[in-house]
Amino acid sequence: MRTGRISYGLGYAGADSEYEESDIVIFGVQYDHTACFKAGAREGPTAIRRASYNFEEIHFEHGIHQELPAICDYGNVDDFVMPEDMVQEVDFAVGPAIRDGKFPITIGGEHSVNIPVVRNFDKDDIAVISIDAHLDSRDEYLGTPLSHACIMRRAADHVGVENTFVLGCRAIGEEELDRDDVIPFISSYDILDNGIEWAIKKALESVKHEHIYLTIDIDGIDPAYAPGTGTPEPFGLHPYDVKKVINAVGDRLVGFDVCEVCPPADPAGITSILAARLINEAVAVHSKNLRN
Repeated sequence: MRTGRISYGLGYAGADSEYEESDIVIFGVQYDHTACFKAGAREGPTAIRRASYNFEEIHFEHGIHQELPAICDYGNVDDFVMPEDMVQEVDFAVGPAIRDGKFPITIGGEHSVNIPVVRNFDKDDIAVISIDAHLDSRDEYLGTPLSHACIMRRAADHVGVENTFVLGCRAIGEEELDRDDVIPFISSYDILDNGIEWAIKKALESVKHEHIYLTIDIDGIDPAYAPGTGTPEPFGLHPYDVKKVINAVGDRLVGFDVCEVCPPADPAGITSILAARLINEAVAVHSKNLRN
């Protein structure tokens, strides 16, 4: 781990611990160079950090006498244009924290920023569950296998298709389905018909490994609640569904990210506020597991 954190200005609310004493480490990755519709997710980490100051220190539904974990905000990793350079830089920043047993929370940036994060976990230990409007399972997109449209294929390369699952997708390319190794998924339509509890049960029964890395593309949530994203898709999940997912996998959760918040498309800031609240939910759940 670097001896000094990267300067970024405003840190995440409550993240005032040094790295050595922290349980949770927050990283910002200001990267959106493979964006294919609306660019601007590079501004997500700053907007989400700013939004984090909107909330009470505790969330009462988790108990009014919460013992909050020690959180370190590492800052933002260095920015690069080429995805290969971004991957190398995230490896350099986040990898040591994972090996040190910290709980990493990554704030994107576009969804490709989680490719190197997932790769730093033991491939025989984790499953990757994604909440996303898209299956993101292409072998490559627009000339690169490190595109935001390839993140679940790269996860499957690391942990195996049987340890991947997508909840809430509703935009899938023909080439993603016309193959033998389709990434397992439940569409938002089926979730809206059958309930999020049913979908969570299906996902947890599907994956083979005990520990869960949960990645959230904010476009998995309906754009009525999260309009500030690069590739919005109607008929998405309700934010409360996502809260339920975080709580349901909480005792198995080893890492978390929120990506694809696009502040230029979010003039009211409601998407950044929602993203910060989802991070707080993961923090509260992880805190309860530390106490247990």
